[in-house]
Amino acid sequence: METIEKNKEKVTKPAALRISGAEAIIHCLLAEGVDLIYGYPGGAIMPVYDELYKFQDKLTHILTRHEQGATHAAQGYARVSGKVGVAMATSGPGATNLVTGLADAQIDSTAMVCITGQVPRHLLGSDAFQETDIIGISTPVTKWNYQITKASEIPSIMAKAFFIAKSGRPGPVLIDITKNAQFDELDFQYQHCTGVRSYQPVPKVKEEDLEAAAELINNAKTPFIVFGQGVILGEAEEDLRQLVEKAGIPAAWTILGLSAMNTDHPLNVGMVGMHGNYGPNILTNECDVLVAIGMRFDDRVTGSLDTYAKQAKVIHLEIDPAEINKNVMADVALLGNAKETLAKLLPKIQKNSHTAWLQKFKEKYEEEFKAVIERDLHPTKAGLTMGEVIEEINKASQNKAVIVSDVGQHQMVACRYAKFAQSKSNITSGGLGTMGFALPAAIGAKMGAMDREVVAIIGDGGYQMTIQELATIFQNKTAVKIVVLNNEHLGMVRQWQELFFESRYASTVMTNPDFVKIAEGYHIKAQRVSERKNLKSAVQEMIASKEPYFLEVKVEKEDNVFPMIPSGASVSDIRLK
Repeated sequence: METIEKNKEKVTKPAALRISGAEAIIHCLLAEGVDLIYGYPGGAIMPVYDELYKFQDKLTHILTRHEQGATHAAQGYARVSGKVGVAMATSGPGATNLVTGLADAQIDSTAMVCITGQVPRHLLGSDAFQETDIIGISTPVTKWNYQITKASEIPSIMAKAFFIAKSGRPGPVLIDITKNAQFDELDFQYQHCTGVRSYQPVPKVKEEDLEAAAELINNAKTPFIVFGQGVILGEAEEDLRQLVEKAGIPAAWTILGLSAMNTDHPLNVGMVGMHGNYGPNILTNECDVLVAIGMRFDDRVTGSLDTYAKQAKVIHLEIDPAEINKNVMADVALLGNAKETLAKLLPKIQKNSHTAWLQKFKEKYEEEFKAVIERDLHPTKAGLTMGEVIEEINKASQNKAVIVSDVGQHQMVACRYAKFAQSKSNITSGGLGTMGFALPAAIGAKMGAMDREVVAIIGDGGYQMTIQELATIFQNKTAVKIVVLNNEHLGMVRQWQELFFESRYASTVMTNPDFVKIAEGYHIKAQRVSERKNLKSAVQEMIASKEPYFLEVKVEKEDNVFPMIPSGASVSDIRLK
């Protein structure tokens, strides 16, 4: 131990620990509170895996069957738990297989740290075996990345990686570590990172902007709130509820904002966007004040920017300054963490109600119910619909399940009809739209919330992109419930082909294997439903199971998801059929 003087007081400083760089990586992870890591070993990361073997009592490693699966599992874990997800891979193809997950986490603001091995320092740039420039490759799809070439860099760079990943607007960080840095020794001491020069993760909201926003809201006749994932990431769910109820403002969600507010709340009016609810989309172009909270005005939300909410004064609550005025010009920008900003805004908001305005949303819902919702949830035709499957899952789980959806028609149906009373319950790939996301993400979600039911909703197309992760479920006995809605098509692409390409189904018809036999091959209990009379009991059996369970539901082959805003059209041009 070393004794130093600080402000004339004696402080005891622990002596440095002399260890290898590989062991230092493990100590860094433990210091950051990491107890679970997803990955796939290989030559360039083998020293770290060797040390990981010695720390099995403190740090659990989950062997996925593909490195992309490791990133999606880390995403699911992060999204449900609120912690940083961690994935690890070797160099070359191991590292490049992480790229899709990195890009997905970047656009969906998911805190993730990926660690990759790299060839020894003296071989960099020599086209050595399994060498790729993963720093160059991953730069566009990471919040930050860094290549460690000396063991002495490990503690400070790892601390910085975790700080950057989880602070401000979260995102993925990649740390590439050469093999020599893993073998070499260093005097290890760890200090958590609390700041990075020139990086301001949370901007300070200005008092004058709060006053301006409050004045607009208090004087509004037809105000409308659209909330996104920023509410969940900022843990501002209660603040959002208080604002909505105090001001009496109808509120709608983006697909990543879903579950931030109870779906049955009387002022929660549904989903915006391409396959969102009729009322919220139509009335976006009739509100006089649009309050956007923790959302980025994605093109799937806005449709044509030339006509989007042009009549409205726009108030944008956002943590990332780059999102302000990027797509939609804001009359008032409230920069900062949603929770902190809403807490300062709430006292300035007057108690109000907008009964006539809210009634318009109810009337639009009735139109949509008669044209779309009734036939989706209570069909009279012979074929099963995706909507009625989601409705049975709601009932069997009592609206308490975490729903992890893949990408396609089933995703839109799940986001439209799943019911939630708890935040962090809707996990899906939003901005990147990654098919294959759901199965590994559901593994991570279950491990991040072992006390909750986790149901993966997947199409027959996306399921086969990461189907090998059934082995991860089997090996770890992860009690994920898997529902494949099988329409024997790439459903969303087929819908577009029907509507906009004169039903030319180019490469969208799928000849599928026996999914039940495949699940049984992994020793996962499985069954198939093709008739309505068997659906309820099958879903109930699945939810009641304490083990992994696979359920294939054969749904109509050419059913479409409506409402729908055609790509590039105005939100006012939403189609009910």
